[in-house]
Amino acid sequence: MFERSIGMVATLALGALLAPVLASAQSTPRTKWGDPDLRGVWNNGTLTPFQRPEALGTQEYITEEEAATAAQRRASIDAELSARGALRTEVGGNVDRGVDGAPGSYNNFWMERGTAVVADRRTSVITDPPNGRLPNVTSDVRRWMESDEARYLADVRGGRQPTAHYNQLDLGDRCIWYRGVPSFPTAYNNNYQIFQTPDWIAIVQEHIHDTRFIPLDGRPSIPESIRQYAGDSRGRWEGDTLVVETTQFNEHAFIRNFSPKLSQELHVVERFTPRDHGVLGYEFTVTDPKTWTRPWSGSLPMTVSSGPMFEYACHEGNYGMTNMLAGSRVEEAGQ
Repeated sequence: MFERSIGMVATLALGALLAPVLASAQSTPRTKWGDPDLRGVWNNGTLTPFQRPEALGTQEYITEEEAATAAQRRASIDAELSARGALRTEVGGNVDRGVDGAPGSYNNFWMERGTAVVADRRTSVITDPPNGRLPNVTSDVRRWMESDEARYLADVRGGRQPTAHYNQLDLGDRCIWYRGVPSFPTAYNNNYQIFQTPDWIAIVQEHIHDTRFIPLDGRPSIPESIRQYAGDSRGRWEGDTLVVETTQFNEHAFIRNFSPKLSQELHVVERFTPRDHGVLGYEFTVTDPKTWTRPWSGSLPMTVSSGPMFEYACHEGNYGMTNMLAGSRVEEAGQ
């Protein structure tokens, strides 16, 4: 009887220890071949800023009340803009007399800036360094950022200088490449559709409809001599987390909110983890020793979207490019 009692206690204790693990495993949707199911359309739009505002100092989180206030403020702005009457558009603009100053721009109906901060209420997408901001750039990058060449290029892309050649414009203007790796939300088109097989993950980015193909079968990286816009990605499962390492970017690699070119030593590690309530955890670490003085990391959970994901048809490269170059020639001629 004593031995039986000990056995029952041990069984109950083991069951208690395993229960959270089993519950966690059972709560993660699985594919028919047993991997965590990441398939679907996910959205990473958020009111949380990429970098922590300097005024917040070391404050990592906001309160529930502050998060609710931010969401309400965004909703109020959207409602006000939706109710605003139509405006004519012309250069300069004057809203008081019914003239908008953004000819050719989208109105608020098309914008998708997010409706809430991230679920854990962090004050920035960047989680490391601890100040929630990008680390310092290297001295070489700093010199370039302060150079006449960098200022001139910024003026060209900002419309303050005529465009001498199409390659002075960024890849978004040319409808080639927009989001970068890792990918961050912009003013609209923040959807990502994930497709999955036992050996591959494919991620379709809505904006300029790029598709990343990520093998899971342990194959080696492509030859060092081959470089790609989105780099060369390899994935593996660590428990319920998909870990993706990407290297071998070409000279066009870039990350949103950062203007200098990144080096070909750029190395990105991403982690995709299913969570409860239709949330896909997304964490990343960026290393580029020729650009930043240290690696930096962030967290940007995605929420499930009912879909479908519609095509983003980018025509700037077909029409806008011709007009920008033609307008620059007219400006140079003093007409």
